[in-house]
Amino acid sequence: MSDKLNVLKQNKVGKFDYNIVLIGFMGTGKSTVSSYLKKNFGMEVVEMDQIISERQGMNISDIFKTYGEEYFRDLETDLLIEMQSRKNVVISCGGGVPMRERNVVEMKKNGKVVLLTAKPETILERVKNDHGRPLLEGNKNVEFIAELMEKRREKYEAAADIMIETDGKTKQEICKELMQRISG
Repeated sequence: MSDKLNVLKQNKVGKFDYNIVLIGFMGTGKSTVSSYLKKNFGMEVVEMDQIISERQGMNISDIFKTYGEEYFRDLETDLLIEMQSRKNVVISCGGGVPMRERNVVEMKKNGKVVLLTAKPETILERVKNDHGRPLLEGNKNVEFIAELMEKRREKYEAAADIMIETDGKTKQEICKELMQRISG
C-alpha cells in the first residue's frame, strides 16, 4: 500500500474539502466502493437512490410507476444541489444521474466525479438477483445491458474526471486506485 494511502487510513480524518461523486452503470460497484471509503476513511456516504426512496416513502420502482421518470430525475437534481453545501462526502449516484446535462453541472460543483466501469457480463452477474432496478426488470441479459451501457457511455465519460475499471478487482484494489488518482 502506498505511503499516502496508509497516512489517510491512519488519520481517518475529513481529508477532502470536496466530495467524491461516484457514477457508473448499475452494478459497477458504486455502493461497494462507498461503504469501503466510509469504513476506511471516515467519509460520510450518501446513496442517492436510498435517500430519495426514504424521503418519498417508496422504492425507486414505485416512484417511477407512480410519478414517472422525469419526477424522479428532478429529485436527483435537487439532491445534488443540496449536497453542494457539504464536504468530505461520497455521493453514490444512481445509474441515470449523468444522463441529464444539469446533473453533470451540479456534480462538478460537488467535487471529483469518478466513473466506475465494468463489462456487461460482470454487471449481469452482480445484479441478476436484484429486483430493485426498474430498467433491468425483464431485461436481465448481456445484450440489453450492453445496449443500454452504450447509450449512456458518451455522457458518462464526458461527466467523469477519473475513470476506473472494476472488472476482476477487489474493493480494496479499486479504492486504492481511486485514492491514488484522486490525490495524485
